[in-house]
Amino acid sequence: MNDITEGAALQRDGKSWAVTTRIPAGIVTPEQLETIARVGKKYHVPILKITSGQRILFAGLEPEDVHRVISELGPLAKPETRPCVKFVQACLGTDMCKYGKQDSIGLARIVDKQFKDQIFPAKIKIGVSGCPRCCSESHTRDIGIIATPNGWTVYFGGNAGTRPRFGDLIARDLTADEAVDCAQRLLEYYRRHAKPYERTARFMERIGIESLKSELLSLIPYIPLEKVK
Repeated sequence: MNDITEGAALQRDGKSWAVTTRIPAGIVTPEQLETIARVGKKYHVPILKITSGQRILFAGLEPEDVHRVISELGPLAKPETRPCVKFVQACLGTDMCKYGKQDSIGLARIVDKQFKDQIFPAKIKIGVSGCPRCCSESHTRDIGIIATPNGWTVYFGGNAGTRPRFGDLIARDLTADEAVDCAQRLLEYYRRHAKPYERTARFMERIGIESLKSELLSLIPYIPLEKVK
């Protein structure tokens, strides 16, 4: 990657580049869609793809157009130069879904704001689901947060891909503030102890849940001691 393509990803052809938007919780306004359409047309972007993480990918960019596209997208652009939170995925939660138990969109926006500028050993994906139906695929995210009528359940170390793994159950019945704090503590522990480019799934397979319980979970005041033994 050179200066003119910084923040973009090289594509399969080895010549073109891709830029991905930042759309917290998958919520987009008509004005943002108009910006996306205008930039796509102006630079003759051959592919605009809605990703699995509720983002929009501008693929097939010429190298000289990368920074222009990022600049014109403004806050929508998400230049990625180091491992970070790729996205915070959310379902409709209590905003519109009849099954929603908690406000998943509101919590996802808080989580996105909390982590958007942080750097980690490897990429992080977060899913916030408003009910146990888990439409945001929270079980297979690095941080998974799932609502029940009693609050939020937090999972850690999930992964899809070629070696899928369900995240480890960390805590149940948390308030929204506790869920965010728990995620922060988990990711800070991961940041201190993971190897470079080691995803949370592989990290948990290496250290084991018992190490996490004794070194971190037992110190968190809102997780009852009997739940971490």
